[in-house]
Amino acid sequence: MRINTKFLGELDIDDQRKVFFPRGLFGFEDYTEFAIFNAEQPPFYYFQSLENKDICFILLDPFLFRPDYEADIAQEEMNVIGIQKPEQAAVFVIVTIPNNDSAITANLQGPLVINKETKRGCQIVLTDPRWKTKHDILAERAESRMGGQQPSDERLSDRFELDRRHQRKEPQC
Repeated sequence: MRINTKFLGELDIDDQRKVFFPRGLFGFEDYTEFAIFNAEQPPFYYFQSLENKDICFILLDPFLFRPDYEADIAQEEMNVIGIQKPEQAAVFVIVTIPNNDSAITANLQGPLVINKETKRGCQIVLTDPRWKTKHDILAERAESRMGGQQPSDERLSDRFELDRRHQRKEPQC
């Protein structure tokens, strides 16, 4: 499938990269069709609207910098996207990369949850006070390394598949 993107112009993507968000994202409820694919800088991904090329978010697997991350998802939300068991879910967070020297942050309070089988997703709001809308990715990654918490390779390999064209991992959703 050929799509128009905000950062890369026209691009051919595999239909497996398409995801449907029936409720859209918070603040972008009218946009429900997206594609997720590698950004130029790993480990980030683009989350490109297929309905408006100017709407594109940068995503990251939260477990890469917060191995202790927990997304307590309400059954109602899981039903909307057809998740019956945890293995079906891929979880991503939206990243903010500022134009100045401020920290690169991730929104751990409003993760995106995607059913890897149905390619349906939703954005949820977590009420756990540990998760905020701005977490400094580099500082928290360094802190998790010092504390001895490393992301499990097993967990990551369950979530991604190898894209031979780019020789890096694509999200498995």
